[in-house]
Amino acid sequence: MDNTAKAKSVDPGEIANFAAMANEWWDENGKFKPLHKFNPIRIGYIRDTVIDHFGLQMDDAIVKLKPFKGLRILDIGCGGGLLSEPMARLGANVVAADAAEKNIQIAKLHAEKSGLQIDYRHTTAEDLAAAGEQFDVILNMEVIEHVADIEGFIGACSSMLKPGGIMFIATLNRTAKSFAFAIVGAEYVLRWLPKGTHSWKKFLKPSEVARLVRGNSLSVHDISGATYNPFEDRWHLSKDLSVNYMIAAVKPE
Repeated sequence: MDNTAKAKSVDPGEIANFAAMANEWWDENGKFKPLHKFNPIRIGYIRDTVIDHFGLQMDDAIVKLKPFKGLRILDIGCGGGLLSEPMARLGANVVAADAAEKNIQIAKLHAEKSGLQIDYRHTTAEDLAAAGEQFDVILNMEVIEHVADIEGFIGACSSMLKPGGIMFIATLNRTAKSFAFAIVGAEYVLRWLPKGTHSWKKFLKPSEVARLVRGNSLSVHDISGATYNPFEDRWHLSKDLSVNYMIAAVKPE
């Protein structure tokens, strides 16, 4: 029996929704176009924060190309691998997991074509935690607004973080502005995303996410906003947390 179906955090409706779009993960002009636009600042934020947190030396030319060498990273809710592949290129040992089997199939195929070795798994955070998996870095990006049991999910992720490790959480704030931009604007007006991709009621305020990680013995290292500039057609890191934001949380050594 597939244990994936047993995990409390898995929302069957959300899994079906993303599985239906799985073939479009790597189409930069398809249904995941917003994520492709968003990816550069996610990668930059993760890269710079990890290098600073672990005090990675950047003197050697080889290290510059592979600064994450020696780090074990979990990309939970990896989708088609839009973050998993850049992490592998940075030199990390990447385990990437998703509850939608079709996402994993697409991700594996693309990684093979790209010549990258990534340990893709059709599984859940709960099952990985139960197996005793441990990671230096956990990427929990644009996932928690789609899970059924947020407390259990964050608890499972936190338990897999090594002492001194760092977890990144990216999600959407529950504000009137996020409803206007992320739901009405992105799904109905601009049609960047299929209608029903997000449920505004499942968005979390930064204070709520901070409380969740602190409740699992992690400390908030940084909170940064992400703002879209329509004139440049680019995302930028900012202090504006009203729509998209990212949190970096650390487990004490």
